[in-house]
Amino acid sequence: MNGANGVGGVNDAGGACGVTVEALARAGLTWHASGQAALSGPLLRLAEDCDRAFLRLAAIWGAEEERHPAALPAESAERAGYLRAFPHHAVLATGLRPDEHSLNRFVDGPGVDASGRVVGAELAPPERVLTPSACYHLYVRHQGARLERALYLTTRNTCFRNEGSYAPLRRMSSFTMREIVCVGTGRETASFLERGRAVVDRFGALVQVPLRWRRATDPVFRPGRDPRGVFQRVQPVKREALYGGDDGDGDGGLALASANRHHDHFGTAFGITRGDRPAHSACTAFGVERWLLAVVDRHGTDPASWPQLEDAAVRVRDGAWTRGGAA
Repeated sequence: MNGANGVGGVNDAGGACGVTVEALARAGLTWHASGQAALSGPLLRLAEDCDRAFLRLAAIWGAEEERHPAALPAESAERAGYLRAFPHHAVLATGLRPDEHSLNRFVDGPGVDASGRVVGAELAPPERVLTPSACYHLYVRHQGARLERALYLTTRNTCFRNEGSYAPLRRMSSFTMREIVCVGTGRETASFLERGRAVVDRFGALVQVPLRWRRATDPVFRPGRDPRGVFQRVQPVKREALYGGDDGDGDGGLALASANRHHDHFGTAFGITRGDRPAHSACTAFGVERWLLAVVDRHGTDPASWPQLEDAAVRVRDGAWTRGGAA
């Protein structure tokens, strides 16, 4: 989600990794200038391994998995506060106006120009927003719920954001996000995040991808326009797990995961209560493509050298990890 409303850090720019696009291509990456990636071969298998590992971690809380579509109703995105906080990132889904005159004009026109852009299209007003962060769907799905205990959920989705520039597996127009979400009291969500950060640390140590945490304000807030950017500096709302980089060298590292505390923002917006008050929520998010980049950068392009991610997650889940790194 983005900033105070969720997890944005997993798609922030970062130059922490030295692995080349050519090396990634040999492992199965096809990169498109539009900011999209196709995966095949070893990288595709690694992506599936990553998500299975994150599902194992979600089992620590007994999180129930849900699957949701690629788009949100625009009304739900508005209620969540996304469209006004991040209008520059929103990707709207619509179609051609359905009247015969508009359709005929489009069919008789050039369709696509030399730059690859659709031209001559008369578009219907958008009613859907392509998923910006996976967990938005969960609050829509559970709107109006009255919770007697903390609710733990997990979901994976392809997320879409407009960006000023793109970089392979670092900053993308569409990318895969796995989230683990807690909806409950303020104390329950704070405890979830504290434990979640420890889980991410343990997993990173076992797969030999060193991480460090940084308190973050989300750079996608429009400076001077959105007070939530200030709110994040005052309260510890969002933290990012960074791979590589150095606090002193100007390179902030690559955000592989983020821990986000939403307070009662979504509970209020979607009428979810815990006891007699609006529920609080929090999420731990993993950027799958970012993890691919970190694993290949750390362990090389030979799949035989890659760590057993699911096995590591099982060890974390079962409490087999120790501070010394040995089971």
